[in-house]
Parts: sequence; structure tokens; C-alpha cells
Amino acid sequence: MKFNFSKKISLLLFLMLFQFSFAQKKDNAIGSEEVNIVKSYTPTISDASKIQESPVLDDAGNAKKETIKYSIFSFPVASTFTPAKGKAEGVEKESKEKFFNNYATLAIGNYGTLNAELFVNQELEKNDYVGGMFRHFSSQGGINNIKLDDWFYDTALDVTYGANYDKMSWNIDLGYQNQVYNWYGLPMDFGSTLSAADRNNLIGSIDSKHVYNGISLGGKLDFSEGFFKEMAVKFNHFADSFDSAENRFYAKPKLQFDLGGQFVTTDITVDYVGGTFEKNYDNTNTEKLKYGFTNLGISPSLNIQENGWDVKLGASLFYSIDKMGNDNKFLIYPNVSVAYPVVEDLMIFYAGAEGSLEQNSYADFVKENPFLSPTLAIMPTDRQYDVFAGLKGKLASSVSYNIRGAYTNERNKALFRSNDYTENTTNEDYAFGNSFQVVYDDVRTFRFSGDLKADFSENVSFGIGGTFSSYKNSNEQEAWNLPSVEVNSSIDFNITPKWYAGVKVFYVGERKDLQSNTDAAVVLSPVKLGSYFDLNSHVGYKYNAQLTGFIKLNNMTNNSYQKWLNYPVQGFQVMVGANYKFDF
Repeated sequence: MKFNFSKKISLLLFLMLFQFSFAQKKDNAIGSEEVNIVKSYTPTISDASKIQESPVLDDAGNAKKETIKYSIFSFPVASTFTPAKGKAEGVEKESKEKFFNNYATLAIGNYGTLNAELFVNQELEKNDYVGGMFRHFSSQGGINNIKLDDWFYDTALDVTYGANYDKMSWNIDLGYQNQVYNWYGLPMDFGSTLSAADRNNLIGSIDSKHVYNGISLGGKLDFSEGFFKEMAVKFNHFADSFDSAENRFYAKPKLQFDLGGQFVTTDITVDYVGGTFEKNYDNTNTEKLKYGFTNLGISPSLNIQENGWDVKLGASLFYSIDKMGNDNKFLIYPNVSVAYPVVEDLMIFYAGAEGSLEQNSYADFVKENPFLSPTLAIMPTDRQYDVFAGLKGKLASSVSYNIRGAYTNERNKALFRSNDYTENTTNEDYAFGNSFQVVYDDVRTFRFSGDLKADFSENVSFGIGGTFSSYKNSNEQEAWNLPSVEVNSSIDFNITPKWYAGVKVFYVGERKDLQSNTDAAVVLSPVKLGSYFDLNSHVGYKYNAQLTGFIKLNNMTNNSYQKWLNYPVQGFQVMVGANYKFDF
């Protein structure tokens, strides 16, 4: 008998249900029973091992590839495509300010002040040029409480002719200078031993004017190749209205040799000064006072630059010939220095020791103090050594600094000191306590200085510097007229493209001088000159590229301080002027 598939399934389910029902009944008949599980079931998984198989390589796919060479058969084809021409984007360029070779300046101010300058320069041919300069600065005086004339003139004229070539340049310079000053600095208690009438008569008889005249001829050679680098020569004749006369000549060639990649530089000096004074201060001499010194020097040095170090090793040798006193000397000075960048350009350490024989002259003294008596003692200064160390560098790309400390030992250092005086009608016009002398002393100086310069932008620049000094003398009571503190600062800025302005200020600390009225029989004691502060400013307007107007304000605090003993300066000063640039 044959059954289909669905019937078979139905019969199978029926049998299973019947069996389950039967089993239940059987269990119920046996009864309940307690089962205790002794150990729980813990399943485990066996470690699987990876079947290692070696890939089967198809030799046909790994066969060496054949190199296929391609060749292109090119032939010209006429193209009808024409690319459009590009157009560069326009960039607005700043116009450069035109440079002019010549300028003229004229300014006037209170106290009858006149300042005039003219500078011209003209190229003659391809290499030659000629130039000239005229400068005049004068004032009619007018300082309060001054009994004598205080006006002055200072006029100078220079003419230059020279040439510039590829490997050398040279020039010849001829100059003349005329200066007129007045010894107006009478002591405050002048005439204390005289009656009022005699005092006034004596003051009225003093002709305080004195005149300086100087003429110079010099030249310079510069070479860009070879061992002979440069040569400077100059002759200067200087005289005054009291028959004093001085001649000075110097020649200073410079040589440089390449020694194994390092440079050996040699400076040579030939310096002569000689002159005469008609009288001594007491007017007791029977012959003219004469002086003459010739200093011959050579200063070789080796410059070494390696691993950031910049080292100079050298010495200076001088032989000084005293024409009048036969006091000839041979002197040796150090000339060494070293520099090392501690932090690249941010901090550079430097140190060294230098010395030299410095030639003094009547003309140089007058540049520093024009109120000297024509009765000076002239001799060179032996600067034995100047030991220094410092740090310099940049705080930022536009801010630089320099800090320096130094100790200097000088023999026969020149110091300005007031002349003692009498109230005698037979005195010379400079012998009433209104002039200065030069005294010499061995001075040791400790000096600390620092300066900071910053260009905050293209329109603002700032600078400040200061020097602090301490002096120790061997013979004199003080280091006469040398300040212990000097500070200066300036700021310049462009307000607009047309307007500009600037401010300068300087401070000079106390100095000491010594003066005695021998008629009063007063015990000598140093006189203290007070410190002073001077504030100056200027404002200018550029009318165009050639014409500029300006106003200068000097001594704005109106302080008639004494730069030299008994010599007060002019008070508040105003000058108005213009500058004109031009070409021929």
C-alpha cells in the first residue's frame, strides 16, 4: 500500500504527541526526586591552526617583460589657432624722491642770529668732480647781565677737487676758517677791590674781542686693490690776533696684506705740530714761547675670523720727538680686541685693550673751548691703555643697543681750568679772569656708557644714550670741567608726507673749576658748576621736492646755564629759515 508525502508527515506528528503524553504519565507515576549538580558545565574552544599554503605562481605571468619601443612620425601641420595676448596687471610704483647735488640754507633768529650754508658739487667729466662749501654762523649777543661784548662770528670756506675710478679715488681739499669771539666771562665779583667808578672804568677799557684764522690743504687716496689701501695727508696753519701761530702736518698711510686667508693691517702715522705764543700769561717772558713735537707711529694688527670669533691682535709703537725740550720717548701700546656673537645678531660680546699717543694742538683746543688765553702749554697725551668690554646687538629688527664699560689710564691729559687774575689796568684783555688755561695731569677714568636706537617705523626714529664717569687725579685737586654724567636723547618723526618734526634733549652733570682773585687773597677752593638741561626742537614743511621751510627752537627752558665758568649761554632761541635744493 502506497502513502503520499503529506500523509506520512501527519502520521509522524501523531506518534510523537502520543509518545510525549505517555512519558508524562509515566514520570508522574514514578514521583519526585531531588537532583544535586556537583560541577557546572564549562565550555572550551580548541585552538585553531592556520593551514599554511604556498601560493602557486604562474610562470607565464612572471616572464620577463619585453621592451616596447615607440616611434613618432611628426610632420608640420598648419594651425589656425591664435592665442589671445595677455595683459600684465598694473602695479602702482612709488615715485623716488629726486636727489639734488646742491643746496642752500638761510635762517635768522633772535639775538641777531644768522645761519647761512651753501654746498655745490659738479661733475666735470666722466670721473672728475669739483665741490665747494660755504658756512656762516653768527650772533649779535645780548645775554643778560653781561658787562662785555658777547657777539661772535664763525665763517668757513672749503673747495674740493677729486676723481673716482674703478680701482682708486682721490681728492684735494683747500679750506679757510675765520672765527671771532669775545672774552665776555668776567667773574661775578670782579672789581670787588675797586671803587664803583674805577670798576666801571676798568671794564670799559677791556677789548674782549679776539680772532682765529686757519687755512688748510689736504688730500686723500683710496685703493680698492693691492696692499696699499689709503693715504690721508693734511697741512694746517692756525693763528690768532695776538700773534700766536701754529703749523701742523700729518700723513697717515694704511697697508693691508693677505696672510694665509687672514688680513694683516698696518697703520702708519707721521704727525708734527709746532708753534709759538707771543707772551706767557704773566707777561714776564723775554722771548716767544715755542713748542714742537713729532710723533712717528706704526700699528700692525692681525685680523682672525673663525668659528664666529672676530679677533684682532696687534700693538702700536710710537717714537715722540720733543723739538724744544729734547724729551724723546719710545712708547708701546696694546691694540687687541675680540668679538663673539653669543646669540647671533641679538647679543655680541666684545672686549679689548687699546692705547695711543694723541697729538694735542692749539687749533684742536680752540674747537672745544674758544675762550682760551693765547698763552698755552702744548704737549701730547700718553693714553697708556683703555681696557673695555661690552655687549651690543639687536632687541628687534629695528632696535639696536650697545653697553660698554671701560677703564682708561692717561698721562698728561689736557684739562681746561680758569685763569687766576688781578684787577690791574695793565693786564692783557684776557687776564681778568675771563679766559682759560690748559693744565695736564695723570688721570684714571672708569666709564660706563650705553645707548639705544630704534626705528619704530619709516616715520619714527628714536635714540637715547648716556655716559657715567668717575675720575681719579694724581696732581690736580679735580678733573677740571669734566662732567660725571652726560645723557642725550632725540626723536624724529614724519607727521605727514609734507610735515616733519623732531626733539633733542641733553643733560650734563656737575663740573668743577678753580679760579682766584689774587688781589683779594682768597684761599683757593674748587667752584662747582651746576648741572644743566637743554631742550631743543624743530618743525619743518616740505613745500615741494626742492624747497623746505623750518623753525628751530633752542634752549626752550630759557635756562642761562654756564657751560664754562662765568660764561652763561643765550636763553630761549628761535630761528626761522628755509632750505633749497637744486642742480645746475
